[in-house]
Amino acid sequence: MTMVAKWIEALTGSLEQKKQYKQAKARLDALPEPYRTAAAAFNRYFMYYGGVTDGDTLVQMLTDLTDLWERAAVDGTPVSAIVGDDPVEFAETFAQSYGGKRWIDKERARLIEAVNDAKAKESTP
Repeated sequence: MTMVAKWIEALTGSLEQKKQYKQAKARLDALPEPYRTAAAAFNRYFMYYGGVTDGDTLVQMLTDLTDLWERAAVDGTPVSAIVGDDPVEFAETFAQSYGGKRWIDKERARLIEAVNDAKAKESTP
């Protein structure tokens, strides 16, 4: 890897991860209906809910999501048979199975620190 490529990756993140993400996204966009609509909705939800900060984890999650919907399309499995009655529960269970740091982890730590600071100020005259 050239010095310039290392510098760019230091600023923007892994170029390989971006390539893998774009490939998985293109596969997702190529799904037949109704799978494309459902998969795109879950992908969008994961960007908000999942908040995964680790690029490898995010790419793996999207790749696995794409694999799931491609298999369903090939097998003709109904969307409802995959997600069940509660698509939010399905999405959140799916996302939670991928460990790694999430944006919310940082905010939880900030919240705990702020409350602890407030409590400390209460006990000092």
